[in-house]
Amino acid sequence: MTQIQDLADYATTLGRNARKASAALVRTGGQLRTQALLRMAAAIREQSATLQAANQKDLSAATANNLSAAMIDRLTLDGARVEKIAAAVEEVAAQADPVGEVVTGYVRPNGLRIQKVRVPLGVVAIIYEARPNVTSDAAALCLKSGNACILRGGKESFHTNIAIGSAISSALSSVGLDPNAVQLVETTDRALVPALLKLDEYIDVVIPRGGESLIRAVVKESTIPVIKHYTGNCHVYVHSRCDHAMAESIVLNAKLQRPGVCNAAETILFDAAVAGELVPRIGGKLVEAGCEVRGCEKTRALLPAAKAATEDDWRTEYLDRIVAMRVVDGLEAAVEHINRYGSRHTDAILTADLAAAEAFAQAVDAASVMVNCSTRFSDGGEYGLGAEIGISTDKLHARGPMGAADLTTYKYVVTGSGQIRT
Repeated sequence: MTQIQDLADYATTLGRNARKASAALVRTGGQLRTQALLRMAAAIREQSATLQAANQKDLSAATANNLSAAMIDRLTLDGARVEKIAAAVEEVAAQADPVGEVVTGYVRPNGLRIQKVRVPLGVVAIIYEARPNVTSDAAALCLKSGNACILRGGKESFHTNIAIGSAISSALSSVGLDPNAVQLVETTDRALVPALLKLDEYIDVVIPRGGESLIRAVVKESTIPVIKHYTGNCHVYVHSRCDHAMAESIVLNAKLQRPGVCNAAETILFDAAVAGELVPRIGGKLVEAGCEVRGCEKTRALLPAAKAATEDDWRTEYLDRIVAMRVVDGLEAAVEHINRYGSRHTDAILTADLAAAEAFAQAVDAASVMVNCSTRFSDGGEYGLGAEIGISTDKLHARGPMGAADLTTYKYVVTGSGQIRT
């Protein structure tokens, strides 16, 4: 671990180097950036053993520090996950280049040609916690969209992130790109973060990924625009006209397939018309799987194993085998609950009623609304983005899973033939 004496100077150096690399990236073609991504994927595969050895250091520290099972799962990097990381980079490489895309174009009556063209944001700083795949995903998406990036991972994955960063750096150099286009922060000192967040001269946007406390701290400290990803308090509403077998399958998947991630379901809402059958049936399966249920009075009457839910339970992102459960009187009550307590991340309805599905999708205020499928599909890879920089719960500048195109802004290019304004 690098010992850095002057954190403010180090942060400024990172920012200055990133700005210089960004200026060079703007002038590179998509073909060269794609070549760099393919070389990055190859380097990750070639260095799989090195990455896993570095990851073992982080796992040993995680065990010694009594991190939760969910956190350790996020942190773990085995051969299969290294392959998934490399494949995700290749998926990003295979996508169309968003830079230079003409979003809209038209000719005015005076002959001026107006074009709205996608351009990179510039320099993106990403501050994140345990998952090491964020390092490669963020680097790949930033490069695809022509942005330089500064990556500050959590101390839990420090050795893994540095090893991935080394593979990325070698890949960039091998194709003639400035390795400073992707910079890994080489210290775990938390005092560096406030210094980075004041570098609005060099950094164009900050994207924090992690717990709500991290994100709120970044928003409070930053003089740079922040794209926020708050909690994933995701809901599944089991409508009165649902297929019961499908509802059981989807609820169990949404909650249990990987409980420690932001798109896992945290609250299940049962329509009163089907609660008598489905609360014991689905709730019982959750309990059998080791999931603690915290329910309303009606839920507890139908499922004695459920504990009493508090007001806070409706707002909580558990990231664990705990779920809140409520019986509601119809679709409007379900929507009211979700819009009151939800985090605007991902919410689902399970129904065979097309009108109900359309009403739910229109009324629920969320970045992703799922109809008859698991909330676990709310993900950049599952949406065909190859990877994601995060799942934004903001409405500006991006919303939901963010791919390469979401790391661009636009400029107007106006072409004339000598016109003057009178």
